[in-house]
Amino acid sequence: MGAQQVAERFAELYGAEPEGVWAAPGRVNLIGEHTDYNDGFVMPFALPHQAIAAVSRRTDGVLRLHSADIEGGAARITELRLDALAPESDREWTAYPAGVVWALREAGHAITGADIHLASTVPTGAGLSSSAALEVVVALALNDLYDLGLQRWKLARLCQRAENVYVGAPTGIMDQTASACCEPGHALFLDTRDLSQQQIPFDLAAEGLRLLVVDTQVKHAHSGGEYGKRRAGCEKGAALLGVDALRDIPYDGLDAALARLGDEEEVVRLVRHVVTEDARVERTVALLRAGDTRAIGPVLTEGHASLRDDFRISCPELDLVVDTALAHGALGARMTGGGFGGSAVVLTEATEVDTLTKTIEEAFAAAAFKAPRVFEAVPAAGARRLS
Repeated sequence: MGAQQVAERFAELYGAEPEGVWAAPGRVNLIGEHTDYNDGFVMPFALPHQAIAAVSRRTDGVLRLHSADIEGGAARITELRLDALAPESDREWTAYPAGVVWALREAGHAITGADIHLASTVPTGAGLSSSAALEVVVALALNDLYDLGLQRWKLARLCQRAENVYVGAPTGIMDQTASACCEPGHALFLDTRDLSQQQIPFDLAAEGLRLLVVDTQVKHAHSGGEYGKRRAGCEKGAALLGVDALRDIPYDGLDAALARLGDEEEVVRLVRHVVTEDARVERTVALLRAGDTRAIGPVLTEGHASLRDDFRISCPELDLVVDTALAHGALGARMTGGGFGGSAVVLTEATEVDTLTKTIEEAFAAAAFKAPRVFEAVPAAGARRLS
């Protein structure tokens, strides 16, 4: 799938050439899980998998949407009135692009309509931000076509608002920022409080390393209740500790903070994960800057244990990936993404990729799990115009 194919399909659907074609990637999070809505640190990088949108403006207050990836989508175009867009009104896939248009208009930008055709190679439900890729590609296209002049971080904020308010998924800012702002060959060290960014070189191939993504094929949904419960629990912890966000609890003050929470067992677990995970992000950044990439493996593994035992969002398939990989020589492994399914990442020597892949596939077969999808994660470019 490329820009030309998407543009040609747009012309077939809408009877005219698009004004342009844009792309926005999915992402994998190296470290820093469930810290973004706690004003903490994250470290994602963009994947080669991307959402592509061919787009043209309209002037009649109509939004027309088509996806190549929806069953039955060969002929179906969804038509929406801009003045009728509202949260809770749309629970189909169209909520993501429509929510972006709604957020832009709510922010005062004069969007008068659009024809959009979308196609994506980002796996859905795999914890790789397929929804953020859809949002960001539409936001970037409209930003360019309507000459809005919005910076990338602002587009990410508006996309997050679309997902939080219009779609109803209480996600943080990481996914949209990663899709909008990542650079090839780098991981993005993002402070989600002030949105300051540092591009950290992350060239695994040059060091004889690989990072595998193992999509367990277990689907998750961020708008589901368990994700929201974790976020509410973190907010409760911050309130009980008298801070604006859990980011404000220093790592060396964690034990004292947990003692103050008393018998709030669930909140204790959530707070412990967030504070230690922020510290793990900072450790990973320091190791990468020092050129000690192999040493981040144990940090990744620590993160998985915390997500499994404290945040309690792993699942048997994710644990099987991590346990199998570590037992067969991986340098580190952890689940990545929102949890309750999705994907895990495995850091390994390049020479061990084939063996590890086969071993993980055999472990899934022995457990009677659906076969996983395994691929190499290579830090790719963020959102951009293709034509």
